[in-house]
Amino acid sequence: MQKQKFTFEYLRYDNREEISLKYREILDRAEESLNFSYAPYSNFRVGTAVGLENGAILIGSNQENAAYPMCLCAERSALALAAHLHPQSAPIMMAVVGAKKDCLIAPCGSCRQAIWETEQRYGRKIELLVQAPQGGILIFESVGNLLPFGFSGSDLK
Repeated sequence: MQKQKFTFEYLRYDNREEISLKYREILDRAEESLNFSYAPYSNFRVGTAVGLENGAILIGSNQENAAYPMCLCAERSALALAAHLHPQSAPIMMAVVGAKKDCLIAPCGSCRQAIWETEQRYGRKIELLVQAPQGGILIFESVGNLLPFGFSGSDLK
């Protein structure tokens, strides 16, 4: 037996003033998308914005349903919109924010898988910005940092 360790790096900023204009723009769009969140059961509103290589920025928000398994996360709603409206343009950046400011807002496992498969589909990483507590921002070079040993369609062959 060998004990092994998995590590990764990410950037942490204490506030938006420390980040570049392109990051602020996508975070602002994700914040705007919170207005479209439908979360009457959990009151846990999440918004996202996805930036595409063609320059478009699309937004998504979580949409709850009384039958919880039917809910749609903000990340998957934005990725579906991007695939529908701009199928030839790869997503290159995604920001995830929440109305609740005192906790980390990161993609759930299902969304990590969906983002991972989108990276595989287009053959490029999606830079991921997530909201940290007290106004902080974490930036990951890829969702692969949050989904070690990711499973994709190539594993099914």
